[in-house]
Amino acid sequence: MTDAIAAQLSQKQFEHIKDRLYGFCGIKLNNDKQNLVRGRLTKRLAAVKVGSFDQYLEYVEKNSTEFSHMIDALTTNKTNFFREQQHFDYLREHILPNLKSKRLRIWSSACSSGEEPYSISMHLHDNIPDISRWDIKILATDISSQILKKASTAEYTEEALSGVSTAQRQKYFTKNANSLFRVRDEIRAPVKFARLNLMERWPMQGPFDIIFCRNVMIYFDKPTQGVLVNRFYGLLDEGNHLFVGHSESLTSIDHRFEYVQPAVYLK
Repeated sequence: MTDAIAAQLSQKQFEHIKDRLYGFCGIKLNNDKQNLVRGRLTKRLAAVKVGSFDQYLEYVEKNSTEFSHMIDALTTNKTNFFREQQHFDYLREHILPNLKSKRLRIWSSACSSGEEPYSISMHLHDNIPDISRWDIKILATDISSQILKKASTAEYTEEALSGVSTAQRQKYFTKNANSLFRVRDEIRAPVKFARLNLMERWPMQGPFDIIFCRNVMIYFDKPTQGVLVNRFYGLLDEGNHLFVGHSESLTSIDHRFEYVQPAVYLK
């Protein structure tokens, strides 16, 4: 059996992986991530039955499917329900009361395993009494095909629901035979999942009322952040909002958004 665990990742191999990742999706790995990369990709060496990173990288060059697996392994998908509650408070207090129609288009641009778009849908159901009469669509995209499969199942462990209130859990989830909690149909209905690399061409035309891009740009360098933020600007109507993560800021980026409050920007 191939001993992939013993494979060593050289500086040259690490630099090659860094360049491929940055060129493909804009993620810039710091030099202190070499051990992390080795750890995450070791499982892929075992999966394709090669014993060295030279062999693995040669395999990746010839196999587009494995390249996708490599990207999936290297991208971070940490999230939770109702993360950064201040954004949901702002949505309830400042955006929903001022909407001029019952049509709402929202983009969760790095949706990971689905907690963000489902949180948005639950929040809308909690705060729009006549929601059945509304035309609401939530586009949820991510670069990882594997994580999107998980999101589309809409099934979560009890631990994953730590940010969900007891009332919301009872109202919006059902517990299945495997002790997993599944999001109910009415919450899933407005959410459409799609794979999207934020650095490539975007097929959607917009405009969106709200774009969520939270805790993603921390992995990009400033030039890439600037390009992305200005592309978001083009897909929003005047008076609509961009939400970024609370660990992110547009301060050093050349953009046209108006600052509203930490991590909230207005076109």
